[in-house]
Amino acid sequence: MVAVKQRLPLYLDLIRWNRPAGWLLLLWPTLGALWIAAGGFPGWHLLLVFTLGTILMRSAGCCINDVADREFDRHVKRTAQRPVTSGKVGVKEALALGAVLALAAFALVLTTNVDTVAWSFAALAVTLAYPYAKRFVSMPQAVLGVAFSFGIPMAFSAVTREVPWLAWWLLLGNLFWVLAYDTEYAMVDRDDDLRIGMKTSAITLGRWDVPAIGAFYLIYLLFWAWPSVKWSYGAPYWIATGVALAQVVWHLTLIRDRSREGCFRAFRVNHWLGFTVFAGIALSYAVKVAG
Repeated sequence: MVAVKQRLPLYLDLIRWNRPAGWLLLLWPTLGALWIAAGGFPGWHLLLVFTLGTILMRSAGCCINDVADREFDRHVKRTAQRPVTSGKVGVKEALALGAVLALAAFALVLTTNVDTVAWSFAALAVTLAYPYAKRFVSMPQAVLGVAFSFGIPMAFSAVTREVPWLAWWLLLGNLFWVLAYDTEYAMVDRDDDLRIGMKTSAITLGRWDVPAIGAFYLIYLLFWAWPSVKWSYGAPYWIATGVALAQVVWHLTLIRDRSREGCFRAFRVNHWLGFTVFAGIALSYAVKVAG
């Protein structure tokens, strides 16, 4: 126990505890899917399961990613001091921590239903595949997009015991949001990634990176707006969409000169865009109930 307490700061650094933007990027689309599937507030049980599960799985993913990338990270200025890369946390130790966190998330999923438990294995498989996609796939951010969006079908499954076409529609739309913000993230390390032979969307898109990011954002918002047209979420959703579009314009001004600082800032504030979309959904259902 004393040893664990002494190493706790390293473990917290490993799972990026002081950088909550990472798990917030997963949380907002998942909660949005929960609200849509339930037609409003999904209940405290599912809210807690998916909120805590998102935090735990993102933390486990950090452990897996840092082990897989430890040889590459030592050549990138931003990541050279990560606990596994710097040798402060051993590979087996990091994997053990990741396993404990993943098992804790799985325990939460077990409180839902059999269908959702089955989908959790598919989500885990994509999570494990992503770190290695960067070696072979020109747009590994698309693989990350699937991994970061799998809370959507799981949310529908937990509420309705099925995964309708709408869940896959929202997953596809969310994938484009992940492409947008993770390409911004990849732009920060583009020079280092080119030097070490890493594949990223920022490298693949080249000089089309900024306009592509703008297109990704718009596709994401269009995909998530279409259900509103069909089911009439109401004015709060459209107001939120307008606020989200204003954020997209702001992001494009941050990355237009491709500076590391601007691109990193754009990435770090993306969770506010996701929150805006979720808030529009939640408020629209709240207005319906009140009416």
